[in-house]
Amino acid sequence: MESLQVTRLMSCKLSANISHKACSFRPSRQLGFSSLSRRSFQNGKLTVARSDITENGGGFGGLDDSSNSNSIEEEDDDEEEEEKNGLMLGLDRDDCGSVIALQLIPPSGEVAIDSHQDEAADTKGEDEGIEEEKGGEEEIGSRVTYNIVFVTAEAAPYSKTGGLGDVCGSLPGVLAGRGHRVMVVSPRYLNGTSADKNFTGAYDVDRRIKVPCFGGEQEVAFFHEYKKGVDWVFVDHPSYHRPGNLYGDSHGAFGDNQFRFTLLCHAACEAPLVLPLGGYTYGEKCLFLVNDWHAGLVPVLLASKYRPFGIYKDARSILVIHNLAHQGVEPAASYKNLGLPSEWYGALEWVFPTWARTHALDTGEAVNILKGAIVTADRILTVSKGYAWEITTVEGGYGLNELLSSRRIVLNGIVNGIDVTEWDPSSDEHVSFHYSADDLSGKARCKTALQQELGLPIRPECPLIGFIGRLDYQKGIDLIRWAIPELMEDNVQFVMLGSGDPLYEDWMRAAEKTYRDKFRGWVGFNVPISHRITAGCDILLMPSRFEPCGLNQLYAMRYGTVPVVHTTGGLRDTVENFNPYAGDGSGEGTGWTFSPLTKESMLEALRTAIMTYRDHKSTWEALMRRGMQRDFTWETAAIHYEQVFEWACIDPPYIT
Repeated sequence: MESLQVTRLMSCKLSANISHKACSFRPSRQLGFSSLSRRSFQNGKLTVARSDITENGGGFGGLDDSSNSNSIEEEDDDEEEEEKNGLMLGLDRDDCGSVIALQLIPPSGEVAIDSHQDEAADTKGEDEGIEEEKGGEEEIGSRVTYNIVFVTAEAAPYSKTGGLGDVCGSLPGVLAGRGHRVMVVSPRYLNGTSADKNFTGAYDVDRRIKVPCFGGEQEVAFFHEYKKGVDWVFVDHPSYHRPGNLYGDSHGAFGDNQFRFTLLCHAACEAPLVLPLGGYTYGEKCLFLVNDWHAGLVPVLLASKYRPFGIYKDARSILVIHNLAHQGVEPAASYKNLGLPSEWYGALEWVFPTWARTHALDTGEAVNILKGAIVTADRILTVSKGYAWEITTVEGGYGLNELLSSRRIVLNGIVNGIDVTEWDPSSDEHVSFHYSADDLSGKARCKTALQQELGLPIRPECPLIGFIGRLDYQKGIDLIRWAIPELMEDNVQFVMLGSGDPLYEDWMRAAEKTYRDKFRGWVGFNVPISHRITAGCDILLMPSRFEPCGLNQLYAMRYGTVPVVHTTGGLRDTVENFNPYAGDGSGEGTGWTFSPLTKESMLEALRTAIMTYRDHKSTWEALMRRGMQRDFTWETAAIHYEQVFEWACIDPPYIT
């Protein structure tokens, strides 16, 4: 064994003969240093030892003994046996993961030793050092942190209409807790309601930028709030200040949404460069997480307006598709308003098929912002593995399936997490009785309380089925409507919570009058009621035609409510179909899935669940417990996101 003596300098830069290809983005164990051990002192000197199994002769993968004579000296042969142990070797990386130096790290976590003091005290942890060495490689290999910029149209609790707001409100905080520097860029919506108070903690950072788009220069401002380790940045412009929801009002979608979100994208690209948050900017080495079409111009802008001038050369963009059905399609003539170079029109060019055109003279030409993001982003994510596959099919691709199939190598799916603090049956402030997988007694009491609150007969033995969601075609409300007359013939109760299509809202009201003792329909949305329905129901029904991820089935399983779902997207990934014969007869699975999407198939799955609830109580309790023990935390999702970050930084930018 050959040992090297280190007297002062604790990191040595890569020598010129180490290729970037060979050394970038590889954990220490892959570079051949896994045999490096804990430190030892000999004659007051700190030593590093490398075993011969690396087969690299006298150098450390390109660092020869003379590469830095001031800090590394060759030891005499007679000291080799005495100096068997040495330092852990880690990698210093820049924000995108490139290796810039090799770091010698003692188990104590120190990075420099310049004296002979504390020699005896440091030997105290030798036994502990062995245990630390076992996990040290993983710890060092996962030390890379990033400057992450979320760009999104909504982020809870500031703004929210659905799952997108939940994701961009929860994931940033978890990533910040894992050591990353995280910024979320979103509009500062003011609509004259109580929701405006969500922005009271944000202050004007006194930075104005001019955005060249839509025939002029549009001035936008930035507001900032630092909360839970995250920089929440809000883009301010008069177009975000109006009555209605985030995207429209009672008359439909706002006609200037393309303008509003073009401003968001331009401002998001400037924010890391111009906002001195915490005293310094994020800089150019960022990972942009762009969510849906609203943020889709960000990767196009990086490729067309910044990288050609040497800016953001080390930045990466990751497109996160939450719902492919919304693509930001506008007439082709609007391209000139987007602030993009004319030669980049092809990236957004979109031509509708003949059957989709409005009249015989319609050429079908348009611009598709989501398509532009797909062809320029470095990587693409969806919110479940199942949905990542579905969007490459004709049925689920909404015209983009061939394009997405061509980029399948960089397409991945990560299931969303849930806020397990807010959604916790053992401490939920919205329910009267608490319970857990170890003690399910509170579940029955929650059911009784819900029946009483809704005015239903209190019948513990009667299966209570619930639905929570938008009342629209995507959610399969038409199937529920068709199935209710047959279902109400059985001994069940059914409760629905949601709003949407007036046709289905009116149907819910009529069904409640028709089936007074069995059906309740709550038109609208109410957070406390949604918690009580989730806790009090026995079964949650989700017959969605497509569901990129779905959250209600995750909440249901967390609360011991058994889901019955259509086999699609995230529902397929998260709900394991019940198999009573698996597991040595004890059964496996967390719910029931059905396919095809027909009334008959849905009723068959529901009736099987109802029969199991009535006749096999022990099996039903096992189903409940398995669902409650599943791990759908954001911590788990964040680990998968970090893997995608690493992959994004390994390769050069997709468009340079």
